[in-house]
Amino acid sequence: MARLSVNIDHVATVRQARLDAEPDPITAAMAVELAGADSVTAHLREDRRHIQDRDINLLRRMLKTGLNLEMAATPEMMNIALAEKPDLITIVPEKRQELTTEGGLNLKLQRDRDHLKRFVSSLIQAGLKVNLFIDPDPEQIRIAHKLDAHGVELHTGRYAEVKGGSRKEEEFKRIQDGALLAARLGLAVHAGHGLDYRNIVRITSIKEIEEYAIGFSIIARSIMVGISRAVKEMAALVK
Repeated sequence: MARLSVNIDHVATVRQARLDAEPDPITAAMAVELAGADSVTAHLREDRRHIQDRDINLLRRMLKTGLNLEMAATPEMMNIALAEKPDLITIVPEKRQELTTEGGLNLKLQRDRDHLKRFVSSLIQAGLKVNLFIDPDPEQIRIAHKLDAHGVELHTGRYAEVKGGSRKEEEFKRIQDGALLAARLGLAVHAGHGLDYRNIVRITSIKEIEEYAIGFSIIARSIMVGISRAVKEMAALVK
């Protein structure tokens, strides 16, 4: 049975719009847990546009399920990860100008690959689990395996963006084949980005995917129906 990790970044986005104390992503995380989420995901960006250091610290102390910390592979984030020791670290690419993460890590660049090899090794030596957020590309998946990552989170953004037709089928097949390859290599297989209450239905047929990280669509629906119902509805689809 697949697991659901709810990303609470956009709760923090609303808070930061007024630089106020509410809505508090910590309160949202507690509600998410009670509604049946298997873990909570939060992305501590270098520019601190939504989630703050204080949030990660409190989440680590208060969550009863698990914390998936999304972060860039930088010395600052390394220090935070080693101090907070989240249950899972997902390394993601970051651009200051982007509205949201635009794609997976590019593991094909030798310079980036060498850096990630050292970065992942340091985290693993500290006893931490590490996933790499990558596109569902066979070469990228094989490199992730060689970097000794525990798993991958397959970027589902292109599948989510395509409206239908042959391209939709092609993107689904890329995710399906990527998940199968990753599982055969012994990697944990997660998926996320752009998934909502409609497009996730087809993706759940891919049995190799063991966890979904979903945020925006759940937080958006929670405005209409409340966060508890929004999480329960998505959990029912995932499971």
